[in-house]
Amino acid sequence: MDQQLVLEERKDQVALLTLNRPEVMNSFNFGMLLALKERIEAIQFDPEVRVVIITGAGQKAFCAGADLKERATYSEQQVREFIFTIRNLFTFIEYLNKPVIGAVNGIALGGGTELALACDLRIASTTASMGLTETRLAIIPGAGGTQRLPRLVGRGKAKELIFTGRRVDAQEALDIGLVNKICPPESLLDECLSMAAMICETGPIAIQQAKYAINYGLETDLHTGLAIESNAYWVTIPTEDRLEGLAAFREKRKPVYKGK
Repeated sequence: MDQQLVLEERKDQVALLTLNRPEVMNSFNFGMLLALKERIEAIQFDPEVRVVIITGAGQKAFCAGADLKERATYSEQQVREFIFTIRNLFTFIEYLNKPVIGAVNGIALGGGTELALACDLRIASTTASMGLTETRLAIIPGAGGTQRLPRLVGRGKAKELIFTGRRVDAQEALDIGLVNKICPPESLLDECLSMAAMICETGPIAIQQAKYAINYGLETDLHTGLAIESNAYWVTIPTEDRLEGLAAFREKRKPVYKGK
């Protein structure tokens, strides 16, 4: 029986996706890229899923990037196809209509860090190490790293990390804003599920529109960003959920949101 390259588990309204090639530190080959793409695309239109968590199988690695042994067999055309596929997949994850949490459970190098960067939030194990190490292989980050890292940690720090190709440990990742939170490895998934549960208490349409406004607004000037926020707000006004939130506040109870 073929190995299932991406595992999926449902916990309430949370989809936990696990990269499942632990024997090669969950590195990406074409098969795992396509398996993750299939899972993410299915989740996009699944109303039962409010939050996605992505992690790696085993205790050692989140994702060590591209499978370099397989990469060595590629023609130049296949390398281009691989980079095109991984870049588009990570962009799809970044703009998914649901929050995505990266549970960085170990080593995350190259494409592994780029996958984490494409997530909305990153929680890392204290055993994690991260880095865009591509320049040490005479290439550059090709799945969004040169663009997302400076937007997250600043231009100077991003250039330092990319130019040197050095790794950062979990504490440094937290200090520079690369991750939102760190925790012991045994509590990583619980921390991610706890954050996901808090998100699930909010209005689904509100979360979609907030993510839309942040993602698209940051790419523009402030004036245009405020217009994007305004339009996103208008989407929430006629919803049943907005009225439910007001009623629940008035009645001093928890709201029951339906995404309508």
